[in-house]
Amino acid sequence: MSPKWLVFVIGVVPAIANSLCCTTGVAILDLKILLHLPKLLFCDLQQIQQMSPDRLVFDMIGVDPSIANALRRILISEVPTVAIEHVFVINNTSVIQDEVLSHRLGLVPLAIDPTRLQWKGDEDSANESNTVVFKLSIACRLGLDGDMINDKVYSRDLEWLPGGSELPDETNCRFSSSQVEMFDEAPRDVEQDILLAKLRPGQCIELEAHAILGAGQEHAKWSPVATAWYRLQPEVVLLQPVTGDDAQQLAKYVPELFSVQDGQLVVGEARQHEHKLEQVRRLLEHDKWRECIQLRKRKDHFIFTIEGTGCIAPDELFRRALTILAQKCEKLAGNL
Repeated sequence: MSPKWLVFVIGVVPAIANSLCCTTGVAILDLKILLHLPKLLFCDLQQIQQMSPDRLVFDMIGVDPSIANALRRILISEVPTVAIEHVFVINNTSVIQDEVLSHRLGLVPLAIDPTRLQWKGDEDSANESNTVVFKLSIACRLGLDGDMINDKVYSRDLEWLPGGSELPDETNCRFSSSQVEMFDEAPRDVEQDILLAKLRPGQCIELEAHAILGAGQEHAKWSPVATAWYRLQPEVVLLQPVTGDDAQQLAKYVPELFSVQDGQLVVGEARQHEHKLEQVRRLLEHDKWRECIQLRKRKDHFIFTIEGTGCIAPDELFRRALTILAQKCEKLAGNL
């Protein structure tokens, strides 16, 4: 599917829910509506306001707030990603404690396709199907010119080991085959320039880091988004016609948003002049203008923003969130 197209749920009527699902905030609809909830349509390109490798802004129109909030919560806590879970420190003579370094490694976003790995249970052994192994081996020393070499340890210094752990007895991680053919691109960190530690001459860090599949509801390091949020579409509405000197006064006080055409006040798109809305709020402090102007928000029009960490493209994140929501609905329908 081309990334310029976006799949989203529409057509959920506001005649909403009898009760609320505690775990996700998904409203439980009437059964007939529920069965038609996974009605996925393609979003018009005009409704996608911004799309980049790490940010997506689009309009979600005609849905109940519970659906928008459910998608937001799924994005944050239920779309799986891969993150470092176990760190086996062989040698660490830096000033950073092993626990702190391990925590920093866990928060490094990894560019690994989570669909290529299986979930690893507490009792499962680490193998090529559920674990990705990285090695970090770096030492600081003085160069011939007196400058320090490797005095800064970056996330790009993590080296992928497609053959698995080099310490299988200590880590209990054994691969029966290489992971070279599993991934289209070699697993790596997303940013390549995240500072992990600083070293002085003679100090070194040597460790293995094992990454597994997880979800943000277990730990924030598995959350695929830096943030996912929405706001309601603002709009400025005329409650009654404004003409004459009043129209001219308003157009002068809030230019661009207000204009005069044929002697009458005309209101522009509030979305395109959001920097002017604070002036409108000040106007509404006066009873005179409150009777003819209203600043409000549409309850079924959401401006949705997804900011990814780089692990997964934001448009793909939204598609996966929709899939999870549809699966929840199907499961609920099957239990009714």
